[in-house]
Amino acid sequence: MKLKLLLFILLITLSVEVRAQDPIFTQYFFVPETINPAFTGTLAAWYGGLIHRSQWPDGFGRIDTEFGFINGPIDVDGKMGLGLTILNNREEFTNYNYLQFNGTYAYRIDLSDDWKLRLGVETGYGHKNYNYSNTLLEDQIDGGTGAIIGGSVDPGFLNYSDSIDFFDISSGFLIYNEDAWFGMAIKHLNRPDIAVIEYNDVALNMFFSFHGGYAFTTDNLLSGFADESKFLLTGNYMRQGVYNRLDFGGAFEFDKFTLGATMTTNPEGKSKDSSILTSINLLTSIQLDRFVLGYSYDINTTGVGNAQNIHEFSLTFQLGRICRNCYSDFVKQPWGRNYTEPN
Repeated sequence: MKLKLLLFILLITLSVEVRAQDPIFTQYFFVPETINPAFTGTLAAWYGGLIHRSQWPDGFGRIDTEFGFINGPIDVDGKMGLGLTILNNREEFTNYNYLQFNGTYAYRIDLSDDWKLRLGVETGYGHKNYNYSNTLLEDQIDGGTGAIIGGSVDPGFLNYSDSIDFFDISSGFLIYNEDAWFGMAIKHLNRPDIAVIEYNDVALNMFFSFHGGYAFTTDNLLSGFADESKFLLTGNYMRQGVYNRLDFGGAFEFDKFTLGATMTTNPEGKSKDSSILTSINLLTSIQLDRFVLGYSYDINTTGVGNAQNIHEFSLTFQLGRICRNCYSDFVKQPWGRNYTEPN
């Protein structure tokens, strides 16, 4: 019994360690609210979106993640933005579920006629449900019949919490003009306690993200495409505890379509068996009036298990126009999403 309990404690410890990592999306530049609250209110009208990520959809360890947001300007000059976000992450095998609701606020500072700085903050409530109540220990089984006779009375097991609630704070900044952007965000600034054992503090590691991009027109490089076609270069470095990841790549924007590819790497491999390149990610999007549909497919290059790669679907949409009696033009900003040109 003691050996089984020790193994259970080890499993719990490893489980908490793994689930202390934040969910990450491949389409971060289509839906940048997933990485930085400073993007709140950058559109001249209210704006919303949804993104769904399915990891190993046909495998034993399927993980599904959804993120939704809505935000917009709250003053005449468009310098202040306010928004809401929701994140839901669940594991099919363990029934683990992570749910978080946040409010976001951002303020714009005009550095020059071209360059702008946005400062953002995000606060909210997180809930992690580990579902340890479904764990079966030896003292729950009748030795004679093999029948389950009730819950465990082991004091070590009873000290574990089935779920955790916490308050969370994040912040970020964004510097950008019409062609380039750079941002940084830090999540879990207050390092909330996610321990599953009472009186045993386990602080959630801060999540760091450094992201940027540059867009240039292809008028002088390629013929036969619509004017203002652009090529976007982008990168996003993330770190949380010992976990690190660097995504980089490019996308070609022409008319209402976007086609591109990024690579996911592990630049700080901690062991000799670590793979530098972990996946190649293909992505595309199409704009239909105020709606943009996006899709990405991550091809695993490490050969880990029977991973059936990763799918992401996104839908972003503009909720209104700047003026009711005029058409609002759509323009492409360098981070790969549609914006409305201010009057």
